Amino acid sequence: EYTDDTTLIPKNSLVIVRRIPVAGVKATSKTSVRCRTEPVSGTSKAIGDSSAPVSLAQLTKTANLAEANASEEDKIKAMMTQSCHDYDPINYVKKPLGPLAPSYTCFHCGKPGHYIKNCPRYGDKNFESVPRLKRSSGIPKSFMMEVKDPHTKGAMLTSTGKYAIPIINAEAYARGKKEKPPFLPEEPSSASSDDPVPDQFLCLICKDTMTDAVLIPCCGSSYCDECIRTALLESEEHTCPTCHQAGVSPDALVANKFLRQV
Repeated sequence: EYTDDTTLIPKNSLVIVRRIPVAGVKATSKTSVRCRTEPVSGTSKAIGDSSAPVSLAQLTKTANLAEANASEEDKIKAMMTQSCHDYDPINYVKKPLGPLAPSYTCFHCGKPGHYIKNCPRYGDKNFESVPRLKRSSGIPKSFMMEVKDPHTKGAMLTSTGKYAIPIINAEAYARGKKEKPPFLPEEPSSASSDDPVPDQFLCLICKDTMTDAVLIPCCGSSYCDECIRTALLESEEHTCPTCHQAGVSPDALVANKFLRQV
């Protein structure tokens, strides 16, 4: 048995550990926490007193809700009220409107000198309001052309309260967009697809237009690269299919640059 905590235990030793209570220490009873908050005005009983239930209005002013004598539902409501107190709409006041900017234009009637809520035309059903226009921010004045009618196509509102349109847009609107009418018969092409291919462009083996045209050195005939190589390899003596000369190697084929560029 090891009684000293500083004793070194040899390596690879089998140790059985037993937990025993410390001698001379008695088990303590469960302690109760009593609320020490100040009594509410009008009563001499504390909030933590079991005989005095706390109302929701009192809970919202209590800092320690955990020890308050109230139901869990009331505590949760009080917690939500306290967390939202700083964001209550009554704490926000609308800022008064400052002086009117000289470049401000009413979005309802299109005239300067007043805000939209003070517009004399506001509420008039027979009045046609000015359309909302984009501002010409970022476009140099030299690129703009002033117009008088705000209903002009592409009109923008400048910083001075006037209407203008980019010069390049005005030129494009003047030309108009040319669209091809649908369902028009296609114009016949000048070169017909039924024209025969000249014989000089046809392979002598596959009788089709040559692909990767090459010349054979024995007679100078032109073939498709794949066709003539296959024909020479399948022949026992590597015989040319045109002049029937034997011993023609596929490595001796020369690219026909003229036919490849046509």
